[in-house]
Order: sequence, then structure tokens, then C-alpha cells
Amino acid sequence: MARDTVDLTPVEGRDALVAWFEQGNKPESAFRIGTEHEKFPFYAKDLSPVPYEGGKGIRALLEGMQGLLGWEPILEGDHPIGLFDVTGGGAISLEPGGQFELSGAPLETLHQTASETAAHLAQLKEIADPFGIRFLALGMSPLWSRAETPVMPKARYTIMRNYMPKVGSLGLDMMFRTSTVQVNLDFASEADMVRKLRVSLALQPVATALFANSPFTEGRPNGFQSMRSEIWRDTDNARAGMLPFAFEDGFGFERYVDYALDVPMYFVKRGDTYHDVTGQSFRDLLEGRLPGLPGVRATTSDWANHLSTIFPEVRLKRYLEMRGADVGGLPVITALSAFWVGLFYDRASLDAAWDLVRVWNAAERQALRDAVPKAGLGASIGGRTVLDIAREVVALSRAGLARRARLDREGRDETIHLAPLEELLARGKNQAEILLERFHGEWNGSVLPVFSSNAY
Repeated sequence: MARDTVDLTPVEGRDALVAWFEQGNKPESAFRIGTEHEKFPFYAKDLSPVPYEGGKGIRALLEGMQGLLGWEPILEGDHPIGLFDVTGGGAISLEPGGQFELSGAPLETLHQTASETAAHLAQLKEIADPFGIRFLALGMSPLWSRAETPVMPKARYTIMRNYMPKVGSLGLDMMFRTSTVQVNLDFASEADMVRKLRVSLALQPVATALFANSPFTEGRPNGFQSMRSEIWRDTDNARAGMLPFAFEDGFGFERYVDYALDVPMYFVKRGDTYHDVTGQSFRDLLEGRLPGLPGVRATTSDWANHLSTIFPEVRLKRYLEMRGADVGGLPVITALSAFWVGLFYDRASLDAAWDLVRVWNAAERQALRDAVPKAGLGASIGGRTVLDIAREVVALSRAGLARRARLDREGRDETIHLAPLEELLARGKNQAEILLERFHGEWNGSVLPVFSSNAY
């Protein structure tokens, strides 16, 4: 999330929270694509991570980008921690370990998504090159220890950093050493949301396997194809996972509200102050009896900010966030959005995808989720490998994109953005497997070449 929401409207009760979600319903003509990606900044000279302060640090990068783009700064005290495009809706923000994130504007086509990402990387290069900074596109930082990773000056991350070790063993690695790409997509109605949430939850492990790109930790293979995904299995299970209740009869906005109300809070923000209320209940805040802030009642901002601290494989806000993929290079970033747009924004492909996954039960879905970080495309469910399922699903996505018929200036439709996935599927190997082959082969057991092969 690029910045905390500011809406001090009092929340009158549970029904108001349900209504908040309902306001996300949009006509299909208003459906948009919002793509977000993170990457690790490093100094090309010695491959060290980039700290926040200093003449060639992340603060200087942000200030340079502000001067180039004219975007509004997002400040915490006197620290710039991001930028916001008040015209287009895009934003730049910092993750806890300095991961540099673009939260793209809501766009109509994947062609626009590809152009937006390319423009961002070109602009970033213009500012970063004089500093000797490049950016690594992997799902986990492959070299630096947690102690070597810088810490960004954001109060919400201080609260999370103190809380994470209490609720899982890998939460700090999630915060400081992982990078993801995700796409945010719309729904037309509660029923449409339910169908899309169920399909995307079931298929999220397939996306994880396709985009797996984090096989190294501290200079060595870590035993996983997506270590980023494995880390999420032991980060904070009260706010993560596969949401099995979403497949139960009667699921809808109300049931998700009840789930979110029971997820422990991190903070309540009042003015510029983040109040640490870790482990406390939003239900209590709703009723004005939160132990950490007695008498303070919930606002719309509190609800939106709380939802941004819930981390299931697919997250519901006023849109759906696909959260299962490691970041990759420019074509791969757009391919993640293409994969889901082809399934979500074409009714026939969405229905076909539901027919594919509806026979899987909760135990099978969870077993697949647990197996994929290590086994990748070789994992299986219902007697089929993920590789086989991925080929079928990408074909469904291709058909959906073809029917969307959104053409670029050269007359090409959006199926061109599936090319990186179709190339991987033709080889039968994901990026992590290819990197491991190179590590054990031409790279002679070193991860250092990845700072060239997988960098912007």
C-alpha cells in the first residue's frame, strides 16, 4: 500500500463496513488494471544494499524522482517515504527494507500497463545511474543477511517489526528481504467478487509456481523455488493464508468483514501518530473500548488501513489483489497482470477456470499451497501437475484476452503480454529452475551474476 488512507468519517457499525465493500462494485465498462511491483536497490560497484540516508541513498532517489515527475511527496515527519501522482493515481513507496515500489495507476489495457512500467524504470534509471544504483528483480534478496538489510524510517513498519517475531519465525524476512508483483482487479457485484476470489485463491499456487524467482538466500540455494512464498507460510497465520471460508455456502462481503474484524490490529493512526495496538481487536475499536485507546472510535481510515495489514493469498478491498507472485523483469511484471486479466475480465474464461478448480477441496488447496514453494511446477493436485494445469489456465487466459480485443498501435491484442509465460511453459521450467541451472553450471556456484542477469 502506497500511503495510509485519510478519511475520518466515523464508522457506525458492522453494516457500514459491509457497505464500504459494496461501494467497490463497478460496471464492467469501469473495470481497470492496477499493477504493483517491488525491486531491491543496490550499488553496482560492490552489490551492497542502499540505505535511506546519504547523498546517494534512497531518500535522494525519492527526491530526484519528485523533481523529475512533479509528484506530491508523502512525508512522515521530515522524511519523504513516497510520492503520489494526484492526477493519474499512481504512487511510489518504500517497503521496510528499502524495496522500491511502483503502485501503478488504474489503467484500461495491458498495453498501458507495459508502457507505465517501462516509463517508470526508465525514469528511475535516469535518477539512479548517477548514484551508481541498480535494481534487482528477484522475489528474495539473494545475498544480504537480515542484519545487512537497511531499515526505512516508517512508524508502521517499526510496529510491525516489533510484533512479527511474536506471531511467526519468518515475518522479518517477509518485511525486509522479499519483493513481489501483484495486480489489482475489479468486480461487478458481490456474486462476481465471490467467483473471482474463489478462482484466484485456488489458482494462486499455480501463479506462484509460474512466477517463482527466489531460489537464493545469503549466497546459496535455499532449497525452494519461491522462498518468498515459503516465508509467508510462517509469517503471521492469523492474517495470511488461503481463506478456506471463502468457499463455504453463503460467503460474501459480510463474511469477509467478520474475518477482518477478528484479525488482530497493528496500529491506529491519529494525526501523524501511529498508536501501537498490536494484537487488539477492531471490534473493540468499533465500540470505543479498545484497551490501547479507550474512548477512541473507528473511522473509515482505520478500516482501510486495517485491511491493508491483512495478508491472505488474495486480498479483498474495494477490488481484489493477487498476491502470490515473485517479482521478475519488465515483461514478467506485465505477464502477471495479463495472466489474471485474461481470466477475470472475460466471463467465459472465468467460468471455465471455476469449472477447473471447483472440484478441489480445502485440504487439497492447502496441500498445493504448501507444496508449491519447493516443488514449483512439479507439484500436483487432483492427479495433475501444476505444469499441466498452468498450461490449461494460460490457454484460458489467452482466450479471454483475445476476446477482450484491446489493440495496441500496431494492431496487436493483449495476448502478446503472455509471451514470457508461454515461453516458460514450452520449456517446462520456471525462472527459479533456470537460475539454479545457471548457478550450478556457468556461474560456478556463485549468485553474484544474478546482479547482472536479473537487474534493471
